[in-house]
Amino acid sequence: MSIHSSLRSAGQAAGSRRNVLKRHERIRTLMTKGQWAEARSVFGLPKLKQVRVKVRKAETKDKDKAEAGATPAEGATPAGGSAPKGGAAPQGKSA
Repeated sequence: MSIHSSLRSAGQAAGSRRNVLKRHERIRTLMTKGQWAEARSVFGLPKLKQVRVKVRKAETKDKDKAEAGATPAEGATPAGGSAPKGGAAPQGKSA
């Protein structure tokens, strides 16, 4: 009998975020923040908030700068070479 695809753990990223930290992870976090005393008990540790930072891609910033610097002059044709919408009909074809 096989396992259902939604129950498999192999497809998840190795460093996936967990909601609950283990005791040694909480102590390590408190030590880095300077809130840990050596004489303190390891039981009854405070809850710690995990900050999730969404990383923005640097590529989008580069695109914005490139688009801002490459604005076409007024009346210029687009890069595709086609006429702007609502413009004059092409020469040689009559309606």
